[in-house]
Amino acid sequence: MHLVLVVPWSMAATKSANSCSLRTALQSSIMVHVAREAVDIDRMPRGGPDASCLDRLLETDRLEYLDRDDVADDVKRSVIRTLEWTGEFFGNTDRFAKIVMDEVADVADPRILELGAGHGSLSRKLLEWHPTAELTVTDIDASSVAAMAASDLGEDPRATVRQMDAVAIDAPDRHFDLAVFVLSFHHLPPATAARVFAEGTRAADKLVILDLPRPPAPLHLVRLATMLPFAPFVPFLHDGVISSLRAYSPSALRALAEHADPTIEVQLRGGLLNPQIVVATRR
Repeated sequence: MHLVLVVPWSMAATKSANSCSLRTALQSSIMVHVAREAVDIDRMPRGGPDASCLDRLLETDRLEYLDRDDVADDVKRSVIRTLEWTGEFFGNTDRFAKIVMDEVADVADPRILELGAGHGSLSRKLLEWHPTAELTVTDIDASSVAAMAASDLGEDPRATVRQMDAVAIDAPDRHFDLAVFVLSFHHLPPATAARVFAEGTRAADKLVILDLPRPPAPLHLVRLATMLPFAPFVPFLHDGVISSLRAYSPSALRALAEHADPTIEVQLRGGLLNPQIVVATRR
């Protein structure tokens, strides 16, 4: 199982493992290594600067089908449709909508920006639940944007569907009351993820990130073991394995926000068996 998880999925993880013996040999070496990683955000493990040796093995530089240019659109759409179905079936869409509603409870007519909207189910739910909210629904993928624009979202007078990159938000400072990024943050490498913190808290008063939790390494192994046998045959599970390996830990999320701007304050909730909730604001 160890070889299946490390060798096929990540050469970067193998390189990371080579330094583990040095870090466990001398406490001073650990301190130097952690301090260096906190500064070198590009090489920070997904488990954060203080990640264990095992945790450093459980990551990958491979891309999900959704992020690859050489994958057919119908495969990508199948993954998106499955994400939409699971969100409704397991109640995640309602759960995420409630989290967003709670964060704008004191705003009479909130302007909400959804980044990486994919299928747009969260924005639909927010429009349904809040009678005066205005939604800007975005994704970097042109086909996803076209599909949302051709749906009911494109006809809703309180919704604007646009193609937009989460690291280059086309809006003035503090234009939105809240920006939300759901189940997409793990797609980004560390330096790009840090830019989301910077841009999200620039364009909105509050940035909410809802993503996969990164469990402790032993539990992570169990989660991966349940998906790996089917990953080569089921696109959704293929992307699920990679998503799990690329998920950020709480310490990594704090390091990313600190790297983006030391004035960004981060509140973390959830995790382990529940979605990781990040609420970021500027002091």
